[in-house]
Amino acid sequence: MAVLSDRADAYRLLKKLGAPDRLLRHLELVGEASDELTAALAGMGIVFDVKLVELGVAVHDAGKIEHPAELDGPGSHHEPAGERLLLANHVRPEVARCCVSHAAWHLPGVSFEERLVALSDKLWKGKREQALELSVIDEAAARLGMGRWDVFAQLDSVFEGIASEAEMRLQRSLPTTMA
Repeated sequence: MAVLSDRADAYRLLKKLGAPDRLLRHLELVGEASDELTAALAGMGIVFDVKLVELGVAVHDAGKIEHPAELDGPGSHHEPAGERLLLANHVRPEVARCCVSHAAWHLPGVSFEERLVALSDKLWKGKREQALELSVIDEAAARLGMGRWDVFAQLDSVFEGIASEAEMRLQRSLPTTMA
């Protein structure tokens, strides 16, 4: 088993597998959004596997190593390719699965943690996806033993705060030019 104990381990593995710097930068920026999201949820007393979210975010686009055209353009070939690549390198299946589930978050059997990976991947660039957000809110409310509307305003504010920083993150995702 490739023991990925943290984001740095994940990045080292991806670099070894040929990840371009642009991909690693993207994963770091999604990680920043994820850190804000998971801190807010944990601060509300919601219990979940923070480490799975951290690692899932760190590797969710691993398949773009094999499908580099999807770094700039549309496509979903990277999703199953990433899961296969990570499994072939002995990454835990629940972490590797995030390569597929970050896009298939709406399917049955996708965990709360996997939906947090998907939400982080949306919010980092300022995209608000209502159905995904409501699924996270509903699960958070259930874990707290509360109703949707009891946590909606607080989580909606968290989501908006993360999304509002998108322009800054997007600027930092651009390649730097040499003078």
